[in-house]
Amino acid sequence: MQIRFVLVEPLKGIDYGIQKGKGKDYETIDRQRSTGRDLPLSFTVPVTQKNGAPNFTGPIAQGPPAARFVYVDVGRYAGQSGTDHGARMKVPLGELTWKQVKEAMSQGRCVEARLPGEQTAMTPPLDGWTVVG
Repeated sequence: MQIRFVLVEPLKGIDYGIQKGKGKDYETIDRQRSTGRDLPLSFTVPVTQKNGAPNFTGPIAQGPPAARFVYVDVGRYAGQSGTDHGARMKVPLGELTWKQVKEAMSQGRCVEARLPGEQTAMTPPLDGWTVVG
C-alpha cells in the first residue's frame, strides 16, 4: 500500500525521510532536504485486514498491531551532518480505516496525511487521512 506524508512548511535546510528498520539498525529512505515549502515523502508498506481494521507490517511499520506508527526522521536522525537539529516524528496509523485502504489499493491510488513540518514527537495528521490520485 502506498502512503504519502506531506510535511507542511518544514524547517528550511533540514533533511527529512522515512525510517526503515528498528532500533539502532535502521536506514532513512526517501530522504529530502527541505526548502521550507511543503515536502512530500512517499513509501510503501504491506497491509492486511485484521479484525476489520488495517494491519500494517514490514520494516517501516513500527509498534504493536493495535498501535502502529511510522517514524519521520529529521536532521541528524535522517543522517544529516552539520546540523544541531535531530528528532523523529511519530505518525500514528490508527485513524486509517480499512475502507480507505481498500479504496486506495483497488484504484491504484495512495492514502495521504498532511503533517505539521516543525512538530516532533507524536504527530497526528492535521486533517485526517485522504485517498488521493
